[in-house]
Formats: sequence, structure tokens, C-alpha cells
Amino acid sequence: MIWNLRRDTLSLERPLVMGIINITPDSFYDGGRFTQPSEALKHALRLEREGADLLDLGAESTRPGARLVSESCELDRLLPVLDILKEQISVPISIDTTKATVARAALERGADIVNDVSGLASDPEMAETIAAFRAGVVIMHRRGTPQTMQSMTQYDDLMGEIRHELEESVRLAEAHGIGADQIVVDPGIGFSKTAEQNLELLKRLHELKTLGRPVLVGPSRKSFIGAVTGEEPEARTAGTIAACVMAFAHGAGIFRVHDVSLVKSALSVAEAVLASGTAHGLEVERT
Repeated sequence: MIWNLRRDTLSLERPLVMGIINITPDSFYDGGRFTQPSEALKHALRLEREGADLLDLGAESTRPGARLVSESCELDRLLPVLDILKEQISVPISIDTTKATVARAALERGADIVNDVSGLASDPEMAETIAAFRAGVVIMHRRGTPQTMQSMTQYDDLMGEIRHELEESVRLAEAHGIGADQIVVDPGIGFSKTAEQNLELLKRLHELKTLGRPVLVGPSRKSFIGAVTGEEPEARTAGTIAACVMAFAHGAGIFRVHDVSLVKSALSVAEAVLASGTAHGLEVERT
């Protein structure tokens, strides 16, 4: 399976690691660390050296309870960092935004992907904007907003409803001219889901294979890991690695994480184990 971007094509023959660069003051783990373009560049170069296949820039926190920021504020944070990264970074760059104006400005400056945590629902012009640039897109499952999403965790059929709601977002994308090969889906770990639901989601991730698109997961240092281990975000590295390996075993192909080198090494071993098992007739739930 492939993921077509504006100027590149990414193959899902092996797991891909997306490095996180939060240029926000209020992200739950690294808020405030990379708001200066020079610091963001140092971090980006380090993630690229560690083997990141692509980078994801976010200028507005989407954690539960996060305050919305204006388009102008998001652009003021984002564009200076994007400009300096485009000069020195060779891997594709994704923009984590729900605003079409921000997406358009970033795509005009050379970004390759839009990562929309609202599943194209927040801004009616987002799908058209992505289609116009033939950009890659990550369509994530979320209900509500950062202020309301954790009150919207009632599901009669967790995976059935996530799959159905992602299907609706994919249909919306395609109706606006976004090609299926431009689309990656994300079940939205930590978004409008309880800790227990996040664990179930990872175990049943293979059920998303009916969507026919690559699956991205973003479990990095999230609270469901802390619910299991009792650890604060700074200590959740091992839990993140375990979540990524389990997600890979159940069909995920792209992993949005803070700790690129460690996750990449763990996925390399997981990939070798699953390839060996497949060669000997062991069934694994890969897409």
C-alpha cells in the first residue's frame, strides 16, 4: 500500500515513524520546548537523524480541555518554524491543524500533509483545500472538541462506530476530490475515548482494515498509558513502545511519536518477528 503526497510517495511496506514537533506553549508533554524556530529546527534535525520518515508540526494543542487559538495566532506560531524547516529538512512535513486557512498557508509554503484531528468536520473548506493542493491527509476520529470530547465516550459498538464515522469522513474527502491514495486514517487514541476504550481499540485495530487505507496511531505518552502504569508523561516511554508494537501487530502502519529512535528500533524487531511468523504459516492481523 502507498500514500501519495504532493511531491512524494510513501510506501507502507515497512512501518513509518512520524516525529512530533509541538510548537505550542500548552501541549501535555512538551509544551513550550520548541516554540522558537531555532529550537524547533534542532529538534527536527535530531528526529530526522533518528530515522523519522516524516514530521508533524502542531501549533495548537488538541489535548483534552485545550483552549482554541485564533487562525492568526496559529499562523504566527507555525509559519516561521515551517519556513526554516523546509530549508533544511528532507522528509515530508505534516501540519496538525483543523483550520483550512492555516492548512492553505502551510501548503503554499511547502508542507506535504494535513493532519486533521476533527476528521475534516471542523472547517467546511478543509477538504476542498487539501484537494486543491493534492496533499496527503490524515483523517482522525474524534467526537466534539477538545473542550467536550471526553464527555462523548458513549459507544454501543466501539470499533463499529469508529469505523463507520471514519468511513463518513473518507467519503466526504473523496466527494471533494481527494484521492483514496492520499488518505490515511487514524482511530484517535485519547480523543473522545476512555482509557479502557483506548486499550480495546489497540486490540481490535485490525477491524479498520475494511477501510482499505493505511492506519496511523498516536499513542505517545498519553494518559491511557499512565492509567495502566501509574506514570507521568515523562516516564511513559516504555508504555508508548509497547502500544506501538501492539498496534503494528494489529495492522497500524504509521506511528506518531515523540521518541523516534526507540520506537523505530522496537518496530524493526516487531517487523522481523512478524515476517518470520508469516513465513512459517503463523497468522497475524496485518493490513
